[in-house]
Amino acid sequence: MTENTVIIGIGSNINAEANIAQMLKMLEKEVKILKVSSLLKTKPIGIENQPDFTNGAIKFKTDLGKDALKKRLRRIEDQLGRDRSLPKFGPRTIDLDIVVWNGEIVDKDYFTRDFLQKSVKEVSSS
Repeated sequence: MTENTVIIGIGSNINAEANIAQMLKMLEKEVKILKVSSLLKTKPIGIENQPDFTNGAIKFKTDLGKDALKKRLRRIEDQLGRDRSLPKFGPRTIDLDIVVWNGEIVDKDYFTRDFLQKSVKEVSSS
């Protein structure tokens, strides 16, 4: 079984501290968390009339493949009340995106979001 090293970006602007803490508890039941970045406050992108986001990154190891992990992250988002009917850049309880997969950047947002680069860099250094 191959173990994959993954970095995901996390974001929330609805009850962020509670939702991020709950997400970490759910995630650590399934993966081996190596490092969690400090959390950064960021201004919303796109729809500006909403609370600031709390963003960060988590580095972990998993034996799940990429598609299985995406489904698992989506399930955690759903369990935490993510409303997928809201606009793409609207408020959210939690947003989990795979950014780095085995050392390869797989999310193009990485290149345009300073906070994401900062968080990924923070968890990349051991």
